Amino acid sequence: MGRGKIEIKRIENATNRQVTYSKRRNGIFKKAQELTVLCDAKVSLIMFSSTGKFHEFISPNISTKAFFDLYQKTTGTDLWISHYEKMQENYRRLKEINKKLRREIRQRMGGDLDDLNIKELQALETKMDSSLVAIRDRKYHVIKTQTDTHRKKVSESNTIKTVACHSISRVLIIFEDWNALQVRNLEERHANLVFDLETKLDQQDGIVESEGYYNEAANGASNLHALRLYQIHHPNLVLHHGGRFGSNDLRLA
Repeated sequence: MGRGKIEIKRIENATNRQVTYSKRRNGIFKKAQELTVLCDAKVSLIMFSSTGKFHEFISPNISTKAFFDLYQKTTGTDLWISHYEKMQENYRRLKEINKKLRREIRQRMGGDLDDLNIKELQALETKMDSSLVAIRDRKYHVIKTQTDTHRKKVSESNTIKTVACHSISRVLIIFEDWNALQVRNLEERHANLVFDLETKLDQQDGIVESEGYYNEAANGASNLHALRLYQIHHPNLVLHHGGRFGSNDLRLA
């Protein structure tokens, strides 16, 4: 059973229309490729969908430019003449505008004034006065902007300097407090060391005095014992100074 014949008219459904376009486009491109291979023909197809998408097929044995050159040569039609004429017209218009602008520039610089009448000279003077006002306004605006910017930078610099001075002052105060604390600590340590040293020296002096007194007493007892022994063997020994004696007072009668 064959397919039914489709009525050739615009497909209203956008999705169906796009699907049909894609299928038939691929079919036409396939036929063009077969025609190129089978018949050695030069085929070029250009297609635009309803959404504006561009599709093109060109035979592998020719370029697009060569194809259009061949078309112009065969048909005797110049495809670019209208476009070239439009380009020439646009060029002439731009050339005239450029000529007028150059002349106006020369006139504003004080040249090419011989051909101007009184009205044209007055109009040129008015234009130059307006330009001078605009230039001065722009100059004052630039000066004001630069001045404000410079003042802002100076203010920021002063702020940074002030903050830096405060920071340095705080650091110096902290450093001085730390130094004072270190000095106090050193003084306390020195006082403690001196106190410990004096305590040790006092203890050593007490020990030395006790040892001296003990040695003196021991020596006195030894001398007294020796004296008694001496009196036993020497009965004629005389004591002076009220019965007291010393090492220099011992003598024989």
